Order: sequence, then structure tokens, then C-alpha cells
Amino acid sequence: MSHTTNHSEAADAATPSPRRWRALALLCIAYFMIIIDSQIVVLALPTIGAEFHLGSGGSSWVMSAYLLAFGGLLLLGGRTADLLGGRRMFLVGTGLFLLASIACGIAWTGPILIAARVIQGAAAAIMAPTAMAVLMATFAEGPERNRAIGIWTGMGAFGATAALLVGGTITEGLGWEWIFFINAPLAGLVLVAGPRLLPETAVGAGPRSLDLPGAITVTGFLVLLVLAVVSAPSAGWGSARTLGLLAAAIVLLALFVVAERRAKAPLVPLSTLRNGQLIGGNLMTLFVCMSLYGGAYFMSVYAQEVLGFSPTLFGLSTAVYAVMSIAGSNLAGALTTRFGYQKVAVGGAVPLTVGLFLLSRVPVGGDYWTDLLPGMIVFGFGIGTTVVASAIAALSNAKPDESGLASGINNSVFQIGAALGIALCTTVSIAATDTGAPDRRAGLNEGVQAAFGAAAVLAAGCLVVAIALTVRQARVRAGTKASDAGALPAVDPVDLPGPASGRGENQGAQRFRA
Repeated sequence: MSHTTNHSEAADAATPSPRRWRALALLCIAYFMIIIDSQIVVLALPTIGAEFHLGSGGSSWVMSAYLLAFGGLLLLGGRTADLLGGRRMFLVGTGLFLLASIACGIAWTGPILIAARVIQGAAAAIMAPTAMAVLMATFAEGPERNRAIGIWTGMGAFGATAALLVGGTITEGLGWEWIFFINAPLAGLVLVAGPRLLPETAVGAGPRSLDLPGAITVTGFLVLLVLAVVSAPSAGWGSARTLGLLAAAIVLLALFVVAERRAKAPLVPLSTLRNGQLIGGNLMTLFVCMSLYGGAYFMSVYAQEVLGFSPTLFGLSTAVYAVMSIAGSNLAGALTTRFGYQKVAVGGAVPLTVGLFLLSRVPVGGDYWTDLLPGMIVFGFGIGTTVVASAIAALSNAKPDESGLASGINNSVFQIGAALGIALCTTVSIAATDTGAPDRRAGLNEGVQAAFGAAAVLAAGCLVVAIALTVRQARVRAGTKASDAGALPAVDPVDLPGPASGRGENQGAQRFRA
């Protein structure tokens, strides 16, 4: 990185922009769109499928197309921020997202809608990591950045809940097209205000080649991995389809490593993967996302299929979960500044695990207030806290001209964790469901309890990683103190005895001082 960039960053840190909080609001609006569009379509799928005669398999692709493009292109999207500038690529991604949203709303056939969703997911893959890179450039490392990451993460929880709250209402009242059209004014606001409020990010001083072999192989790896995991519960983990997709993904991963070793300007410098803090932060992200999405999915199954909640009532009932998640996110930002991300991650992973354990005991004739709500509150708080701590761990140690890459890696891990969590918990649920039970709900509830238990085990994995990072931090500090204690103390100048004359004594003392 050039000296000019370093001086600029120092100046920016010394004089923070008075517009930084408005810039954060703009970035949060963009993140809100990304998250809500990954979830809101769930409640509209039956209507869309019926209108276009897609069937259950075709309808699922309206959601899967977005998630596959989003998850597969995140690394590439993040790297564009480092090569071409975070603000520039963020605005490009937002513009593409706007056009794709309009195309989704006016789609007249199922294939056109699915194609538009692919483009929308690709645009989101540019927006998410570049927005985080801009956030890192807007706030200097320390309390304000931690607080900003907490607010950003809380917006994700708000977007997911808003999707459940308004998705059904919009579909029934205005038509499914409007779940996409609502993006137009939000994206328009970001495009108009972004050039004025958002700072540009640091651009690496090295070669700016895109590393096409690396981009193609890693994108193929991520797409095939997510596709294999998403389809595994229905196709079977041991099926030829799943094993073939996983084998192809592994081959592409190996080719990616070879390509990165040979590239002059690699998409992902392999030295980045030797960053212990980045690896630890992303491991926590993986486990917390597996438990988050696995647990949240089966909260929906339990509430709607066991307790009989309507989609709208379920959306309303999850509001407290979102509130607790937002509270945990905001608190984690402040606590990380004081105690470090390691201890905050431990403090968040404990309620995350406990909340899922409570949910694993929900009865078939359960009550929302006594059976579902307590676990939901504890689970929500743990999610908000651990997601922020893991994000700070994964991102705060990145070089300024690699912040987009670090964000892309973290977002990719997030998406892989989401897909894995749902797939693993669904597999456990299918195995545990008693299909021969006289009461269908009772048989289904056994599977739900097992799925929550599996999610609790995944949350415990996050706790183990957080404890390991805490122990590692303590050892590093102990080693630093021991090193400082072993250093030679400073010695004051001493007059050495010399010849009897005063002149000789002074000369001896002067030689010692020299």
C-alpha cells in the first residue's frame, strides 16, 4: 500500500467526517434491501408458482436463484472493491439491483423471473461486501467502528423480520410484484445520495488484473457447494447427485488454489488465509450462521405447522426475536471496545446455545408465551451479540486495500453457513420425525425438537471457537509481558575510575557514556 494512502487514512481518522452517520444510514438501507429480498419471496412463492404454473420445484428456484448467485459471487464482488474502489462498485451494484428488481416485478413468465433473480443476486453480491468496505473506510478502528458494525448487523435482523411481517400483506393486498417494486425508491435514494455521502475506499497499489482463472474457479466452487448442500436433504447426502456436486466443488477448489499460487495479482492472496484472527472470526461466523438459520427455519416450522400459526401471526410473533437481536448487536459493539471481541463472542455464544436448548424442549401442545417465547428471547440476544463479535474479528485486522476481500470472505462464509445450517438441521429433522405417529403434529414435533438440538450443538461449536480465541489472546498477552519483563533495564551513565587527574576521570566517563 502506498504512503499516500497511509497519510490519507491517518488524516481521515484524525478528522472523522461529520456525514459518517448519514453515510451509515445509507449503507444500512442497502443492506436492508439485500436481506429482505432474500427472505420476503418465501411468503409469495405459492402465489408466484400458481400464476406461472411452476410447481413446487420450479417455485423454489425463484428463491434459490437469488441465493446461489449471491453466495457464489460474493468473493468476486468483494475483490472488485479493492481493485476499482468500494464506493464506485457499491453504486454500480445498487444500480444493477434496481434494474433487476424492476425486471422481477414486470416478469411475464417464470423463466424470466428466475433469470432476473439471478441478476438481482449477482448485484447483491457486489453491494454487500463493497458496502462493508465503505463502512470500514468511513469509521476509524475503535469504538465508533464497532458501534457502526453493531448497527449494520442489527439492520440485517430487522430486514429478515420485516420480510416476514410485510411479505404476506404486500402479496395479498398489492400483488407479488410489489415485493420487488418496493426496492425502487430505496435504491433510488442510495444512488442519489451515495456520491455525496460515501467516501471512496483505498485501492491497492499493485496490478489491477481481475484474475479470471481464480474468479471462475472460486465462483464455481461456491455455487456447486451451496447447490449440493441445499439439495442434499431431498436428494440424500449419499446420492449420486449430492456426491457428484461435492466432488466437482472440491476439484474446483483445488484448481482455485493452483490458480492463486500462479497469479501475479491473485483474487485471494493465500497469505490472507494465514491470518489467525480472520480465520477465527470466520469460523465463528460459520457456526453462528448454521445455528441461526437452522434454528430460525424450525421456529417457523414449529409455529406454523405444529402450533397452527398463520404466516402473518408468525411474523408478528417473531418481532421480539428481532428486537432482542438488535439489542444484542448494539450492545456487542460497545462491549467489544471495552473487553475485546473474544470475550463478547463467548458471552454471546452462551445464550445462543442455551436459547436453542430451550427450544429443543418445545411440546406438541405448546404455548407461545411459556414454550416458544423464552427460548426465542435468549436465542435472539445471543445471535445479535455473536454475529457482531465474529464480524469484528473477521474484518478489523484486514489491510485497508483488502477490506473488500475480507468482507467478501466473511459474507461467503455467512451464506455457506446459512445453507449448511438449514440442510443439516433438516436432515436431522427428517431422520427423527415419526411418520407413523397417529397424530401428525406429534410426529413432526419430534423432528422439530431434534433439529433445535442439532442447532444447539452448532451454537456450541461457536462457543468452542470463541473460548479458543480467548485462550490464544491470553497466551499472547502473557508472552508479551514475559518478553517485556526479560528485557535489559536501562543503565544510567556511571563515572568509571580513571587516572588520578580529573581530566582522565572525565575521559573515562565520557567513553562509557558513548
